[in-house]
Amino acid sequence: MVLPLETYIEQNKQAFEDDLCELLRIPSVSTDSAYKDDVQRAGNWIAERLKSIGFETEIIETVGHPIVFAQSPPIENAPTVLVYGHYDVQPPDPLDEWETPPFEPHVRNGYLFARGATDDKGQFLTHIISAQAWKETADQLPVQIKFLIEGEEECGSKGLMEFLAGKYDQPGQPTAIEKISCDVAVISDGSMYGPERPAITYGLKGISYYELRLQGPNQDLHSGAFGGSVTNPANALTQMLAKLIDENGRVQIPGFYDEVLEMTDAERKQFDDLNFDEQEYMKQIGVSELSGEAGFTTLERRWSRPTFDINGLWSGYQDEGAKTVLPAKAGAKFSCRLVANQDPQKILASLESYLKEICPPGIEMELIPMHGARGVTVDLDSPFMAAAAEAIERGFGTKPCFIRTGGSIPVVTAFTEKLGIDTLLLGWGQDDDNMHSPNERFSLSDFHRGIKASAHLWAELAEIRV
Repeated sequence: MVLPLETYIEQNKQAFEDDLCELLRIPSVSTDSAYKDDVQRAGNWIAERLKSIGFETEIIETVGHPIVFAQSPPIENAPTVLVYGHYDVQPPDPLDEWETPPFEPHVRNGYLFARGATDDKGQFLTHIISAQAWKETADQLPVQIKFLIEGEEECGSKGLMEFLAGKYDQPGQPTAIEKISCDVAVISDGSMYGPERPAITYGLKGISYYELRLQGPNQDLHSGAFGGSVTNPANALTQMLAKLIDENGRVQIPGFYDEVLEMTDAERKQFDDLNFDEQEYMKQIGVSELSGEAGFTTLERRWSRPTFDINGLWSGYQDEGAKTVLPAKAGAKFSCRLVANQDPQKILASLESYLKEICPPGIEMELIPMHGARGVTVDLDSPFMAAAAEAIERGFGTKPCFIRTGGSIPVVTAFTEKLGIDTLLLGWGQDDDNMHSPNERFSLSDFHRGIKASAHLWAELAEIRV
């Protein structure tokens, strides 16, 4: 007897948890070469799992860790969906802060604790399991699904970006872009708005990241003997950085706001309806007051306005005690989070010109662009968005809210630019799941509801004719 879809999912909860624990026991830390074989083992585990449920599967070797690509047969007139995820994880350090070993999954108070539980093994596995559920109960999926699961997200995705650029294309074979061609992408590698409040993220910020280096005298000098006659690079650095943002939180790079996509009244109301608790937010992050660009709420600043932040500073003497030095060098790393329509290249050109203009005499300046990506927003009226909202309501039992995030996911920008598609960002985690920190966890109830929502998503998307 073939079980109904939801019945099958409900009756196999323990088996799904066991599968997740098996994957979590593999210490697939991509940033540390000592774990190279384990990263490969995790990729092989995923490939074998996809093969076992009938997906045409291949492992694509890259300059770093491999990519797992798999696809089901196409379905006439139905969309093709690309599911992205990553099987690599952050290093577990510091080990002494874990209550239980990071690669020995433990269940406590309804949460599964292990490195990678929510970032991202538990989340992308919901989509593989939901595909399995369809295969077991209906014999075939209602849409074509392609999985693109990489092993280098936590160390820059170099292999994936080279794959998308065609570096690993083979003569006479489909190109990378032809392989992953689709109508919409799905990524579950983020968070809901809060407990019992599922969300769809429809906006991501882009980023433009820089290092600024200043050189003054050819060596450190005695600040008493030379001070007042030589430009101090540390002084110059602080003066220059201070001119990049004003007292009202407005970035001063010329033309910075020219292409900013402003919020609509409907979006503002949507943010207001989330009932964001500023007092709880301040308590969570340990500050007594909030600040930012004047004229905008905290959520608007975090999610829909571009920002400037210094990420690191160095110069002069840093050790214990005093040393009266006039440093020869100074440097900083800083970033701008961008919103839709802002062009990182235009901002780089304007920033470099402005910094040269305000650089004090006697200082040589070097601006090094580190990386950049455009911001992304998805049309809230898209039929794919409506399908996702319906699926989440069926899986979680409540309507999702629509949110943005201040973070950046470069692969989403790549999908937009190379495939011309939208990406549905459907996070099943929580902000306090300790991603990248000791005691990472994932709510088992959200894991199972994510499986249900994913299973319903394939049915809802099948209603869209292409």
